[in-house]
Amino acid sequence: MTEGEFNAFCASLPHTHHVEQWGGAQVWKIAGKVFAIGFGNVESDKLYVTFKCSPMSYELLKEQPGLRPAPYLASRGMKWIQRTGPETMDDSTLQDYLKESYKLVALGLSKKKQKELGLVFEP
Repeated sequence: MTEGEFNAFCASLPHTHHVEQWGGAQVWKIAGKVFAIGFGNVESDKLYVTFKCSPMSYELLKEQPGLRPAPYLASRGMKWIQRTGPETMDDSTLQDYLKESYKLVALGLSKKKQKELGLVFEP
């Protein structure tokens, strides 16, 4: 996934906004809460993508090739994974995890904020 593809996909999710911060990282948020981070690795010309996941997904993904606990976030007990390459997770699957990250973060918003944004998630 290129940086442009990453940004286009995240922009397609409702009520998202983009900021560039932390030294040029592409940071995607819903209601001010981060759900995805993309940044280029200058050594390899790859895009590293970081996303929130469920505790079960975190345990399944954290030691797979091309995936790792997200630096800084995971070390603080947060369940975030960083894809460093497509060895285990192709772009289509990454998009599924980005959607899930979006949902997890949105569900963490207050019920009032969810209602304001018109967010409805199926169980």
